[in-house]
Amino acid sequence: MYILHIETSVKTCSVALAKEGKTIDIKESHPSGFEHSESLNIFIESILSENNIKLKDLAAIAIGSGPGSYTGLRIGTATAKGLCYALDIPLISINSLEIMIQKFHSENKISNYDYIIPMIDARRMEVYDAIYDNTLNQIEQPVARIIDEDSFTHLDGSILLFGEGADKLTAVNFKKNINIHSNFKTSASGMCRVAYKKFLANEFEDLAYFDPIYLKEFQAG
Repeated sequence: MYILHIETSVKTCSVALAKEGKTIDIKESHPSGFEHSESLNIFIESILSENNIKLKDLAAIAIGSGPGSYTGLRIGTATAKGLCYALDIPLISINSLEIMIQKFHSENKISNYDYIIPMIDARRMEVYDAIYDNTLNQIEQPVARIIDEDSFTHLDGSILLFGEGADKLTAVNFKKNINIHSNFKTSASGMCRVAYKKFLANEFEDLAYFDPIYLKEFQAG
C-alpha cells in the first residue's frame, strides 16, 4: 500500500514515500528560486530506488493541488498525471494549505492560539491563506488575500500566521495581536496521513479533468 506524494506549490520541491499513511522517506530541496523541473523527477527516481520500490508497487499518487505557484503546480500535476496514466493507478489531491497545517501541527504546539493561518506567497502584499482553529477545523476556505493593518480584525481571539507568505509580513502594523512563526518550510510529509485516508475512502480525482487550484489568473514576469 505505497503512495507517492508530490508537493510543488511553493519554492520547496518535495517528494515523500509512505506506506499505509506512515512516511518512509522524503526527498526535498528548499531553494531560493523554483527548481522543480530540474529536481522533481530526480527525487522520484531516487526515493523509489533507495527504498527498493518499483513504480508497479505504487497504489496511488498524491499531489498538492494548490493554491500556489502556477508553474510549480503545472509541473507537479503533469508529472503526477503522467505516472497515474502509465501505471493505471488513482490520483489523490490535497489542498496545499491543508498540507502546511498538517506538517505544522506535527512539529509545533498550536493549542495556545485560537486561529492558525497557513500562508503561501502570492507576490507583493498578497497571500493565499485559509483559516483553521486549534483543532484543525477549517473555519474559512482558501482565498487570495491582500494583507494590510486591518487584516483579520473580524477574528475574535489569538492568531498565528506561518508559511513563506507570512514571512514577509513582519513589518505590517496589524491592529490585531498577531504572532508570526518564521521560516516554516512545507513538505510532502504533511500529505501522507490525509492521502491514505482519501485512498481508503476512494476519494480520487478524474485524471482527464483534474486541474490545480490557482485562485487567480496566471501573471507572467
